[in-house]
Amino acid sequence: MTTKIQVVFYSMYGHVYTMAEAVAAGAREVEGTEVTLYQVPELVPEDVLEKSGAKKAREAFAHVPIIRPEQLAEADAILFGTPTRFGNMAAQMRNFLDQTGGLWMKGALIGKVGSVFTSTASQHGGQETTLTSFHSTLLHHGMIIVGVPYSEQRLLTMKEITGGTPYGASTITDADGSRQPSENELAIARFQGRHVAQIAKRLKRGSA
Repeated sequence: MTTKIQVVFYSMYGHVYTMAEAVAAGAREVEGTEVTLYQVPELVPEDVLEKSGAKKAREAFAHVPIIRPEQLAEADAILFGTPTRFGNMAAQMRNFLDQTGGLWMKGALIGKVGSVFTSTASQHGGQETTLTSFHSTLLHHGMIIVGVPYSEQRLLTMKEITGGTPYGASTITDADGSRQPSENELAIARFQGRHVAQIAKRLKRGSA
């Protein structure tokens, strides 16, 4: 019995994509899982992406397929990744989720596992508000929300500046985007993917 895991992300400069790959790697550690990586559509015009340097950065994950809202119904668990925009999810992710009304009408996501990870430019740039406000949408869909429990001891790291919250994995990019996800942050992301996959697998086995 295969447990289907989707990692669905939006990334502008690649930080969230790097986290998404770590999340997917963690999920793949769980035997019997099928893990698929997707990105949501871009909304920013090409010329703006070019001027900001984002177009070049996005080439690193141009191979990742664009997801359609109806594909979410195929998963047993979905891990969403989004950068923070003023303490909320990015518009690209919000736009995508706003197209899931048809799934909501059918109750297509009820009972599926949902989880979220994010990035911010600064240490206190709204990671937790982005993660917890994202949860509201998942609750409306009837999803079972899973975060990162403190059995992941890296959440307690005090020897370095690091992301990582009980609500989901996170990374800090610095204002100019120069900081890449640290090993501590990536390890928490892998833990989150593995933890979500384990729970989804147990739930699927129990309902069989």
